[in-house]
Amino acid sequence: MEDGRIKDDALKASSQWHETTGPQYARLNREEGHGAWCPAAQPSVSQYLEVDLGRLTFLTVIGTQGRYIRNSGNEFAREYRVNYSRDGKLWKSWRNRQGNEIIEGNKDAYNSVIKDLRPPIVTRYVRLLPVTRLSTTICMRVELYGCSWDDGLISYSAPEGQRMQPPGYPIANLNDSTYDGVHERGKLFGGLGQLTDGVIGQDDFTRTHEYSVWPGYDYLGWKNDSLEHVEMEFVFDRQRNFTSMKVHSNNMFSRDVKIFSSVSCWFKPHFVWEAEPVEFRTVLDDRNPSARYVTVDLNHRTAKSLRCRFYFADVWMMFSEISFQSGNKHTHVQTKVQNSKKGKITAAPSASVTPDDGKTPILIGCLVTIILLLVIIIFLILWCQYVCKVLEKTLIKQALVFPTACGGGYAEPDITQCTPHQCFHSNAPHYAETDIVRLQGVTGSNMYAVPALTVDSLTRKDISAAEFPRQQLIFREKLGEGQFGEVHLCEAEGLPEFLGEGSPLPDRDGHSVLVAVKQLRADATSQARNDFLKEIKIMSRLNDPNIIRLLCVCVSSDPLCMVTEYMENGDLNMFLSQREIESTLTHANNIPSVSLSDLLHMAVQISSGMKYLASLNFVHRDLATRNCLLDRRLTIKIADFGMSRNLYSSDYYRIQGRAVLPIRWMAWESILLGKFTTASDVWAFGVTLWEIFTLCKEQPYSLLSDEQVIENTGEFFRNQGRQIFLYAPPLCPPSLFELMMRCWSRDIPDRPTFEGLYQALKPHVNQ
Repeated sequence: MEDGRIKDDALKASSQWHETTGPQYARLNREEGHGAWCPAAQPSVSQYLEVDLGRLTFLTVIGTQGRYIRNSGNEFAREYRVNYSRDGKLWKSWRNRQGNEIIEGNKDAYNSVIKDLRPPIVTRYVRLLPVTRLSTTICMRVELYGCSWDDGLISYSAPEGQRMQPPGYPIANLNDSTYDGVHERGKLFGGLGQLTDGVIGQDDFTRTHEYSVWPGYDYLGWKNDSLEHVEMEFVFDRQRNFTSMKVHSNNMFSRDVKIFSSVSCWFKPHFVWEAEPVEFRTVLDDRNPSARYVTVDLNHRTAKSLRCRFYFADVWMMFSEISFQSGNKHTHVQTKVQNSKKGKITAAPSASVTPDDGKTPILIGCLVTIILLLVIIIFLILWCQYVCKVLEKTLIKQALVFPTACGGGYAEPDITQCTPHQCFHSNAPHYAETDIVRLQGVTGSNMYAVPALTVDSLTRKDISAAEFPRQQLIFREKLGEGQFGEVHLCEAEGLPEFLGEGSPLPDRDGHSVLVAVKQLRADATSQARNDFLKEIKIMSRLNDPNIIRLLCVCVSSDPLCMVTEYMENGDLNMFLSQREIESTLTHANNIPSVSLSDLLHMAVQISSGMKYLASLNFVHRDLATRNCLLDRRLTIKIADFGMSRNLYSSDYYRIQGRAVLPIRWMAWESILLGKFTTASDVWAFGVTLWEIFTLCKEQPYSLLSDEQVIENTGEFFRNQGRQIFLYAPPLCPPSLFELMMRCWSRDIPDRPTFEGLYQALKPHVNQ
């Protein structure tokens, strides 16, 4: 910007206060015009400065200044956000490695502030969006630092990374946490992430280059129990002549990790994939555990897209970086294709080549006719098989897409009065549709369900939480987000004194305490705003030692906020998965452990909290260990943040882009009929008990895919004895597993109540 390599016509803005404060004056250390870019209106989500870098760029640093203009200006942006696009159409929001979008800006109008982008981004177009919490005018000058993205890679697709849970070691989450594409059904596609961020993973994959991240952060990894191979697709900006691919792989074989044994890559120069792949076999090393680059020779094959299958050499395979070496492609009619396996070169026929004689077209026509007949026959056979399967699954599929009248409300279902045909062809009332589609609240957390009349009768005077001074909330990090809101970790200055005696906050020496703040975004719809206020009203009624408390609110001005307790020891899933059952071995080796008594005490606390919710006719709808938080005394408080956290995205199943559902914890009537009641919470409580007594070492129904879990609910509906139950955990006493099985009773009246569960569990703790 400063040296003029980015021209004026590459700069745009949403608005400008005056022609002398247009985007062309937004150059760092320059004071032409009136000294900076200044938007015409107060900063909001719609105010931005846009820069066209002219080509794909690896952007690493951003510098900002305010408007100084020889000491006659004093406008600057204290904070800003960055949006970016590789094609000028699809815009993405930059987030740091902890998930925070906000970048700290300037503290005065003159001095420049340089900020590293961690992670860096690959982009052509950049937008800087000033953020202000005060009603002040802002102006900006900027500089961008980076280099040309000669790799040309614009997206890669891959299976989502998995979680390693080795006994005696910390859990390693090997997911692509900075991926800026789509996460859906266990797949990543349409984006770039940690495999292109320039950060090379260490020899020990549990160690990372970044602070405040989890073990395994630098690697994307997969296990061979669910995958025969890992297939990745790479899309480039144009056709390229590929010489090689470099893959940085971990080789910590003492932990069952090795570089890939071989790879096969297919090429797509135009519209179809070429049949002949390049195949490459690696030389495995069982003596040196160092991570290393593996260079795959791509034999100068020309394409715009590559599809590579990497094959396992051990239980785990982990990559931290992938790059390509290529030259420009010179277009010509004939394309040479080299087969690395056979070592020969063949030429594709030129468009100008003529047939040898007049019989060739006839032969080709006969062959095409025969092939078409074979294709039609095969298609008919497969179609018949497909129709049979579809007819069997219609019950489940239609229920997921069209919640029904049979599932509405909160009364017990009368299955005898509701045939499957009636369920799937009656018009669903509004509340049934709401239950299934709007399970997720505006901030990404789940929404408690309550009887409609109870909610509608609440008024503003029912909110018992007091208005807290907004300026005393200090942002620390983002915990999660939804479509119209976010959950932040904040420090609340002076909160104990504000709440006074009887405060549920832990004892602290200072005046600041950590809290979770749910905040509505400025671009939220009126419906989202109403839902947020409704959630505040509901939360303000909850007062139980085992339920997360609403402490205070900020609703006198926008953005609307609710402030709840924050448990510094995290969620129960993470807590238990990092521990072993107490034994002589764990004591001798200082391995974090829990006793059977601890597990039973946790179960009693969760049943007590749910007993309280049930007494108010509240339905949680997402009870699981990820939504149970702990303090340092192992006190559990039931919360609702799990759905908003990327760490647990694999626990949720997305229905045609409309809703995310925790299907592995849901009762059959919730999945098939969209019906959420206290009885369906009891079912989820049984699954939560199962998690506790497996120490959260695996996901419920871990051997079943999401689709198979849904099919299994159909078996519960049909009740022909073919439904699959969770196995009995080895740590679980038989009487407790019998209690779990009662929670999973097919007939709702046969399930215990939370009062009954609490009374049944209490004696176990005493014993």
